[in-house]
Amino acid sequence: MRKRDSLETDKEKTEKAEIDTGGWGDENYMRRAIELAEQGCGAVNPNPLVGAVIVKDGRIIAEGYHARYGELHAERAALAACRESAEGATIYVTLEPCCHHGKQPPCTDAILEAGIARVVMGAGDPNPLVAGKGIRILREHGVEVTEGILEEECRRQNRVFFHYIRTGLPYVVLKYAMTMDGKIATVTGASKWITGEEARRRVHEDRNRYTAIMAGSGTVKADDPQLTCRIPGGRNPVRILCDSRLSISPKAQAVVTADKVRTILATCCGDEERQRPYRKAGCEILLLGEKEGHLNLQELMERLGALGIDSVLLEGGGILNWSALKSGVVNRVQAYVAPKIFGGETAPSPIRGAGVSVPADAVMLSEATVTRLGEDLLLESEVKGCLQES
Repeated sequence: MRKRDSLETDKEKTEKAEIDTGGWGDENYMRRAIELAEQGCGAVNPNPLVGAVIVKDGRIIAEGYHARYGELHAERAALAACRESAEGATIYVTLEPCCHHGKQPPCTDAILEAGIARVVMGAGDPNPLVAGKGIRILREHGVEVTEGILEEECRRQNRVFFHYIRTGLPYVVLKYAMTMDGKIATVTGASKWITGEEARRRVHEDRNRYTAIMAGSGTVKADDPQLTCRIPGGRNPVRILCDSRLSISPKAQAVVTADKVRTILATCCGDEERQRPYRKAGCEILLLGEKEGHLNLQELMERLGALGIDSVLLEGGGILNWSALKSGVVNRVQAYVAPKIFGGETAPSPIRGAGVSVPADAVMLSEATVTRLGEDLLLESEVKGCLQES
């Protein structure tokens, strides 16, 4: 064989892949795998969302996704769904196949046993137990591996997993709803409802997506929220109540239902007698240090990460929101903006605290996106230079 015949250019590989997949192309099959992965949302934490599609002779012969923590990984789920031999087929998977024993055996073993000829991968797995080893094992056994197909989309889908596996800390999303003049309530404190039904449904979808929800004592006293997920088939997040002085009423909804929904009370108060009614209601107590007159939020995140909580949706008031931003624990900001104006000098805003002195000291955001939800807008950005990432 001439040397030229033994080497394929990138263009030739792409053309060959399109022939092998019936002309649909790698990206479209990967998009389908991403769609499948999303179906595990809220059920796989702290594992990643992963989807897989198996294609043979230009036909999808099986699909699968990681549906629940501890159950089959996407590759094994797809292989189990095959109604014909997968020998010689191509598998599209959003994350690098695992090669170690955890709750499930290695997916690389299943791929090799099935005789899969080609693996098309979205993003690499940052888990040190995998991190390129899965790719190497497959290639050493003669499997063709194509990397980086829709990599950014795959990474964005698993931003929580990527952050948690690298830092051991929860990925924190600061969320608030406000009017176009930046108010989260009227001068009387009334806040129901600022946004419409579509935006509120999205909030509950995120309560299902993220492992925990966090609020401060001010929010609990003012609104007495349940902090639960109210979408069909949804999962209630772990509730984290920040109350440095144990001032929340033991009769608050989030306390009296602690026997039904896991509730963690984070406090600086070590008085066991004062803790007693909360423990009796079913709350777990996390005793933390104090920093600048408030809970030490960095310590709180370390403790939550050690408990296996990989993500937190922060639905606090202005004071807790500022403390979280100032302490550097926030990774992402979600601002729901309603086409309304409340006005009023004393009407509360989403971020309070001392604020910054000059514009150059602002908390900087990046990668802004805008989503329309009915009449409302959802603005989302990543926090630049988050302390947890440093």
